[in-house]
Amino acid sequence: MVKDRTIGSILFDCINYTLLLLFALAAAIPFVYTIAGSFSTAQELLEKGFILFPTKFSLESYRYIFSTNTLIRSLLVTIFITVMGTLFNLVFTVLMAYPLAKKGLKGRNTIMLMIIFSMLFSGGMIPSFLVVKALGLLNSYWAVIIPSAINSFNLIVIKNFFQQLPEGLEESAQIDGCNELQILVRIVLPLSTPALATFSLFYAVGHWNTFMSAILYINNSSKWPIQVLLRQIVILAQGGIGDSQDFSPEYVAPPAETIKMAVIVVSTVPILLVYPFLQKHFAKGVMLGSVKG
Repeated sequence: MVKDRTIGSILFDCINYTLLLLFALAAAIPFVYTIAGSFSTAQELLEKGFILFPTKFSLESYRYIFSTNTLIRSLLVTIFITVMGTLFNLVFTVLMAYPLAKKGLKGRNTIMLMIIFSMLFSGGMIPSFLVVKALGLLNSYWAVIIPSAINSFNLIVIKNFFQQLPEGLEESAQIDGCNELQILVRIVLPLSTPALATFSLFYAVGHWNTFMSAILYINNSSKWPIQVLLRQIVILAQGGIGDSQDFSPEYVAPPAETIKMAVIVVSTVPILLVYPFLQKHFAKGVMLGSVKG
């Protein structure tokens, strides 16, 4: 029999739900405003200033920003960096985390101390730039991929994840004649799908938001990712990325504010669409795919 709830418990739930709702609105309203502003007409945006539901939809801002290949090129650059960077991250992180999960590995503690040390201290911006320059990676996409191939924190978490897997599975595979690489590919990785999916998303979001490394290492504007182009438009108030030659002489470009909003939406929505595909893996258990019985 369920006891009647006390007034204090009901009051706590009400306050809790109210605060959560306020936090949710504080996070959602700016994004909704940006989307609504990008689809609104210039007149409505200038008259109302703040819009959550435009009365008349307009695609003029999107038509303008896609009138040139500047934005599309930046999107393709960002997609390349995100895909290749995430693959590099996963491959190198897994290949380093798996042997470190073996307690019998010689020098394991020393390597772990070096990894933890790199989390607390770094060489800094100038030494990193000199290394990238010495490797001949300046003005190259690899300059923003290779230096961040392994994240120390993610490496430690994945290593601990591998250590929790039953040793009996690997021993059984060794009896069947599998080497360490086959055990990793056929046994460990299928059981680590939730962890790999989670850190794939973390790595992908990090590469999609690449900004500072691109500013430091890439001087060629044709190789800028979308976040650097977004900075040029939003921070420097350079709204004219469209090609005026594609329009008639009487054409009036949309206001810079709606152009900024449209570019923000274009640079944000693609990475948001990745979440639903990986979300299902977050709730799955560690032993997914293991033999039961």
